[in-house]
Amino acid sequence: MEINWISRSVGLIALSFVLNHIAFAQTSGIILGTIKSENNSNKMVSTSYKDTAAYPLHLSNVESLVAPKEGLGIRGKVVDVETLEPMPGVNVSIPQHNKVTVTNAQGEFLIPLVKKGNYKIVTNFLGYSPEEMVVDVQQKWEFVSLALVHEASEMEEVVVSRRRIQASELAILEERKASNLFVEKIGNQELSRKGIGDASTAVAKLSGVSKQEGSTQVYVRGLGDRYISTTMNGLPIPSSDPNLKNIALDIFSTDIVEYVGVDKSFNSNINGDFGGASVDIGSKNYTGDRIFEVSVGSSMNTNVIQQSGDFRLQSGPNFWGYSNYSAPADAQGSYHFANSWDPNKKAVTPINFGIKVGDSFRVGEEGRLSLFASAKFANSYMSRNGVNANFSAQGAPLKTLTQERQSYGTNSTGLINANYQINSKHRIGYNFLYINSSNQTRDAFRGFIRDAGSDAENNRGFINRNTFDNTQLIINQVLGKHAITEAVQVDWGLAYNIVDGNMPDRMQTMYSQQASGDFRFIRINAADNHRYTYYLKEDEMAANLSASYKFGVSNPAVLRVGYSGRIKQRTFDVMQLNFAIKNGLHETTSIDPTNIDEYLGASGFGTFYDLVGMAGNAFQFYNGDQDIHAGYATLDYAFNDKLTAVVGMRYERIKQFVDYNSIEYRPGSNTLNKNGILPSLNLKYVLNAKNNLRLGASKTYTLPQFKERVRFPYEDVTQVVVGNPYLYASDNYNLDVKWEMFPSDGELFSVAAFGKYIQNPINEIMISSASNDISFANTGDKGYVYGLELEAKKYLINNSQNKISLGFNTAMMKTDQKFDAAKVSTETEGLLNIDPTHPRSNFTGASDFIVNADLSYQKDINTDKNVIATVLYSYYSDKLNAIGTGGLGNRVDKGIGSLDFVLKTKCNKALGIDFSANNILNPEFQRWQENTVPVKVLSYKRGAFISLGVNYKF
Repeated sequence: MEINWISRSVGLIALSFVLNHIAFAQTSGIILGTIKSENNSNKMVSTSYKDTAAYPLHLSNVESLVAPKEGLGIRGKVVDVETLEPMPGVNVSIPQHNKVTVTNAQGEFLIPLVKKGNYKIVTNFLGYSPEEMVVDVQQKWEFVSLALVHEASEMEEVVVSRRRIQASELAILEERKASNLFVEKIGNQELSRKGIGDASTAVAKLSGVSKQEGSTQVYVRGLGDRYISTTMNGLPIPSSDPNLKNIALDIFSTDIVEYVGVDKSFNSNINGDFGGASVDIGSKNYTGDRIFEVSVGSSMNTNVIQQSGDFRLQSGPNFWGYSNYSAPADAQGSYHFANSWDPNKKAVTPINFGIKVGDSFRVGEEGRLSLFASAKFANSYMSRNGVNANFSAQGAPLKTLTQERQSYGTNSTGLINANYQINSKHRIGYNFLYINSSNQTRDAFRGFIRDAGSDAENNRGFINRNTFDNTQLIINQVLGKHAITEAVQVDWGLAYNIVDGNMPDRMQTMYSQQASGDFRFIRINAADNHRYTYYLKEDEMAANLSASYKFGVSNPAVLRVGYSGRIKQRTFDVMQLNFAIKNGLHETTSIDPTNIDEYLGASGFGTFYDLVGMAGNAFQFYNGDQDIHAGYATLDYAFNDKLTAVVGMRYERIKQFVDYNSIEYRPGSNTLNKNGILPSLNLKYVLNAKNNLRLGASKTYTLPQFKERVRFPYEDVTQVVVGNPYLYASDNYNLDVKWEMFPSDGELFSVAAFGKYIQNPINEIMISSASNDISFANTGDKGYVYGLELEAKKYLINNSQNKISLGFNTAMMKTDQKFDAAKVSTETEGLLNIDPTHPRSNFTGASDFIVNADLSYQKDINTDKNVIATVLYSYYSDKLNAIGTGGLGNRVDKGIGSLDFVLKTKCNKALGIDFSANNILNPEFQRWQENTVPVKVLSYKRGAFISLGVNYKF
């Protein structure tokens, strides 16, 4: 099954052609403004929405003041917000550095500085409300635009579109402080300082978030994949894994990420399929001066260094992570597999390299076009040795194997961003993202395999698995922001996404070693020796549209109404071909385990083995269609200077249809319909200039996934998973309370309490059946989550040359759910029966305790030279991996910590060198099955990861 790249390319070229004749851009700004109240006090109204923007004033086309060629600093222009006339004589200051200047006759100013960094500038002028903003000075001279509001003005809110980096740590804290909603983000400046390489790791650094070892999943407040939704620039992203709702966040390299935001408290602007959090990836949006940067580096796993002379992988995929392999047309009639059974020795060549280019241009009197593109390739080699075992409820071993795993991963990324500011009131933009992510894995198991023959039961059983999986993601987004009048604003976004997630050729062999030393195939089950293929394709169209109306003077308010739509189509095709060794030959034929092709290749077809497909030559398949259409309304209302409320209501019409064809079950189809009425309330109370109190309350839902509702077997390497057509959505009730304190610029201390009540929670659980299949069910009437989060950011030293900062966050939580076997049997009309070992349990993936900490030191030698060193530590406590059934104990991942070190140096204005060492302590990961006498079922050490990189700016 091949991807029709020709038709896709034509579509993309056509789309790009159209977009080249309109504007391009999406910026994520901070909404700042002043409001004149009856008592002449200035009030800040600032609500952060992903797909909305306030009234933009673009002033960068008046950059006539010439800055010196040498040195660095801040230059800019100040205008009256209503007349757009320049304002001479305005005081512009940087209070923390005792710098003050006055604008000239053209409203322009220059403030020289001695080093790069974050600066808060403040403007004052008699009769006008003061304005302040945070500027991240990284260029030699950073240009900013400021618009002042007269005290007699009746304008309710003003947004100035500034050419500055808005994802600095200081700017993100300023946004969080000003917002009326719960906002948590990690921006590119913090990502760089902490040496974070992908979006998954970025999310895991936020409070209450942990990452599952050996998986792409993250858990927010103890809730995993099914309770999380993922967007990019506020528009949804499809998944590439048939097992998961969300795409793997680790495929998003931080080279293309401006920020990663996590909404833990629901508001009506985001998708109602919300339990733990909504994760939004803000893509790079360049608006600065010309940039041309290249980078090159290398990363090595210490376990691989020890095995670099004997690193073996499946044949077929190339160095760049691509494979042209497709399943044979006549699957059973002959042997047409292109890839060898036998792994090849590979040279270990760890490398990554990338390029970034960007520039901005004036267009006409008011317009500005900004263009940015980046491309990067990175690979990674990993190796680990450990134990992998299965035990009965009584503790008797079923398999006790040593496991050797070698793997090779690639990530190729291309991003194009075009940003066109038409004038002060209109801007539209385009984002194009392409990602190719791949992973090759070779697993070699050796040891005891019960019921696989006497030799295998004498610790001489062997299982070899070679797997290649590949994800290709294409995202197209067009976004627009328009100020229709001073009071009315319209925002919109369109997306067309394509994802292909394929496993083109997984292969497995089983054999044992005789007492004589000879090797022979094992043939106990049909699937002992097989090749397995699946292809997943998902096309998705999404749209956001909102309009806001600002009104009120003494009690300013914003009414916002909007629509969100998401239309998704998925096809999933799977074929497994079992190599049925002819009767008796597996017992009499000695084999060479390093040359499996001789026996299971073309020469052995029909004489040594036959090919047996689960559905003959045909693929088994399921198709899924999901349409979600939502309308929502929110009202931001300031009761007074202290209290602001954001009241929202969202209605979602959900339709999910699946049809399937399986040889094991009768073909069928079913439809899930749901009407979601989702209220939300967010309150913010300003205690004083440095302290906020927040409260959030909402109702949301959790939707089953396609795979979970189809009566269709998904055969993983160790188990069979089959869906439940009676599965239905859970309802979630959420409550958050938070206190925030901002002691000074760049500092934070916050305490949050949260609780979630989940009706009819969905669980993955083993069902009572002859083959102990895995399925999904609404396993009880209720479950709950509650806990506390603490977060702190503090400067221990902060002067012109030296900075030492400390960051810390922790979460303590409790999850609980009660199982009801009778409920499952009744609701599925006897189709499914469960037998949980314990009447209640935690939620899978939930840790009771999570902590993240970092300590950074920055030394500024001069304007072009600095050194930043950061030590990071993270830890999560024991977490439930799988619910125990039929007398088996729960499977629990033991708590584990990780220590990292990052060193970044700027040698001069062009050259930078980065070094990092991750997982320095290299602790042992352990998974235990908690029978009456606990037994270890999985353990290994990942090794440490050492990276070195160089970047150069021309």
